[in-house]
Amino acid sequence: MHAVFSDRFRKDRRASTLLTGALLALVTMTPFSALALGQGPVRLKIAAASNLKFVLADLTSQYKQQTGVQVDVNYGASGNLARKILQGLPVEQFISADEDWVAELHKAGRAVDAGQRYTTGRLALIVPKNSALPLAQGLAAVVRALKPGDKFAIANPTLAPYGVAAVEALQRAGVGPLPAARQVLGDNIGQATQFVATGAAQAGITALALAQAPEIALSLQVLPLPAELHAPLHQRMVLLKGAGAAAANWHRFLLSPPAQAVFVRHGYALPQ
Repeated sequence: MHAVFSDRFRKDRRASTLLTGALLALVTMTPFSALALGQGPVRLKIAAASNLKFVLADLTSQYKQQTGVQVDVNYGASGNLARKILQGLPVEQFISADEDWVAELHKAGRAVDAGQRYTTGRLALIVPKNSALPLAQGLAAVVRALKPGDKFAIANPTLAPYGVAAVEALQRAGVGPLPAARQVLGDNIGQATQFVATGAAQAGITALALAQAPEIALSLQVLPLPAELHAPLHQRMVLLKGAGAAAANWHRFLLSPPAQAVFVRHGYALPQ
């Protein structure tokens, strides 16, 4: 009787030890399994056109709160960013201010596909807050009221799609192209906006989304320009070769109705 009891005790003790070991192994492995499944801290690196600075600040903040994913954004002119990506810039997504630069990356084999339109950009005419220029009368009136030596700021059209649209708007308004001595070109649309906000230029054309941002709006008078003054600013984004599942999820989020509503609130139109 004693021998039977001792044998059963040893078996029960051995089973208990095995179970404890299995549970300990499971607990120990859990953090590594979570990281392997993408449930740990995730950080994405993307490249985006300068006109998106404030809307992406909102969207990346919301996304981090919802998912824990940190999205780090490298801003610049779309052309400059596309060239850096071709040279090996380590980002997983490119959010362009137009479609042509996305097409270039796709043609070069750096993008997973032709990308998706995510919004339509809009232009705005801006002057400094204390300016006496006749902003309400429109683009042609403002340009004609400029004094000798006054400057008009736009983004460099060889680098930035918003610069191309600004040149087109000036021409359709009947006042362009402007003399080179009158223009001041920003490396990107953000820099062009700062030229006017700081008084380095007496007027300019920028993205409506930048002009409406609280950080800049206090320094400016703003007039949205009619869409008829330029070709539609279809903005396209694309995932780059090597992009992971986390980047794909973020990409889908930007196309979702909640994210699209944020774009509209910042002065963009829905993709056409």
